[in-house]
Amino acid sequence: MTQEKRTELFKKLPEALIPWYRENARELPWRKDREPYHIWLSEIMLQQTRVEAVKDYYHRFLKKLPRIEDLARCDEADLLKLWEGLGYYNRARNLQKSAKMIVFENNGVFPSEYSEILRLPGIGEYTAGAIASNCFDEPVAAVDGNVLRVISRIIEMYDDILKPATKKYVKAKLEKVYPKKDCGDFTQSLMELGAIVCVPSGPPKCKLCPAEAFCLAHQHGTEAELPVKEKKKPRRIEERTVFLLSCEGKIAVRKRDTSGLLAGMWEFPNVEGKRSPSEAAAVAESWGCSLAELERETFRKHIFSHVEWHMSCYYFRCNEASDNFYWPKIHELYSRIALPTAFRQFLTDDPEHYLNNA
Repeated sequence: MTQEKRTELFKKLPEALIPWYRENARELPWRKDREPYHIWLSEIMLQQTRVEAVKDYYHRFLKKLPRIEDLARCDEADLLKLWEGLGYYNRARNLQKSAKMIVFENNGVFPSEYSEILRLPGIGEYTAGAIASNCFDEPVAAVDGNVLRVISRIIEMYDDILKPATKKYVKAKLEKVYPKKDCGDFTQSLMELGAIVCVPSGPPKCKLCPAEAFCLAHQHGTEAELPVKEKKKPRRIEERTVFLLSCEGKIAVRKRDTSGLLAGMWEFPNVEGKRSPSEAAAVAESWGCSLAELERETFRKHIFSHVEWHMSCYYFRCNEASDNFYWPKIHELYSRIALPTAFRQFLTDDPEHYLNNA
């Protein structure tokens, strides 16, 4: 296909998508205003996370930290507790780093230009584009997997969408056709089309698509072939043995290293490899835990982006608490300690369970 033909297809997008978006957009809490803090927070939360999962976190976060100034001054432990369960905890840490820059270096004023937004920690081209277009009506595209899928099908593009050059090409072509106003609606329309019509799994809902009349993949029946992306390498599997050590209504936790996976987070004591019950007991004893009883054993999996943990967990009741660990009371563990989902999944929903079995 000639570049001229592709250019014509790009030019059709704003006129087709913006009216459709205004009539069909989902009601989402972060779409109720154009406050940069709200848009920024939602975009960071939505990275690697489903929309439905984010809604409650978004409301809870803003109830606790309604202003950027509140985020900048929040204790990190409280911040990570608010983020608990969302994963990718560096997102929260970078939110706070950015908030501090905005409050202490920019007098609390959120930067209004794309290039300045891009300087904030944890903000890449996509998030900066989303904020700049939605909040400040700047004609900057926010190109993610949804948008790349939509464009790949409309212009029948077989370039690998995981390559930076492909994203750069799509971003540049889109920015040439941004409307003089309503930039945010155009950005949102592309995102929404990819989320609810030109969907990431299963066949696209072409009959509902505002671009159906000029989508080349639909015309040629190649929707299922697009987008093209290189297959990911299989995740590395790691066996781990986790210890849930309880003593008089307290449970042992420790801090992870300050670098690497789940850096600086709390965790239950654990070791690499799968250990038998007797081997696990020996490890716990070597930590200075006087074991009273092995209550049970469970197995869980947890998937990260590049690694998958297969975890055997031993629930040991101890006669005394080892000085090698921090032993929060049960209610503190549930209410104040931010545990990554990989470890929190070993707790029951009811903290009274551990008090009753102390």
